[in-house]
Amino acid sequence: LGPYDGVLREALLAYKERGRHGLARPLGALLAEVVAVAVGPVRPVLLVGVPDTAAAARARYGDHLGRLTRHAAARLRAAGWPVRVLRPVRALPRPDSVTLDSAGRARAAEAAFRLRSGPFAATGGAAGRTVVLLDDIVTTGATLAAVSRTLDAAGLAPATVAVLAATRKRQGS
Repeated sequence: LGPYDGVLREALLAYKERGRHGLARPLGALLAEVVAVAVGPVRPVLLVGVPDTAAAARARYGDHLGRLTRHAAARLRAAGWPVRVLRPVRALPRPDSVTLDSAGRARAAEAAFRLRSGPFAATGGAAGRTVVLLDDIVTTGATLAAVSRTLDAAGLAPATVAVLAATRKRQGS
């Protein structure tokens, strides 16, 4: 949607870090718009959000991306999109990425995700659907790459990624 600064940054911080759950609906609607642009013409989609660790969910007033994903799905359905939401990946405990540099984020992400048990490609309704990986903020892309590899191993390779905000690379990073 845009750079991680200004009003968008403040809205995401209020929602994610200060428990302002009322922002889930408008942020989810914005995420739906990003999905629609990323996917193109209306077609069946399968939305998969990057999972939180249990510790992050506790610290952030629940599964913030799960709420955004549900609101995005509802918005897309209201616009005529055939949408399913699937949670085939779980997050293992790892350091909070906010404290890590790009190399540290990449190392942490490599071993951070596992498939939940279950035949997702067969029973998850993925056949004929465009798989879209969702996240709120992309910093280095390491988390998205790691989750994408995990999904690919389950036969759910994402066709595209949709995020609300992207950080800007700092000089010298």
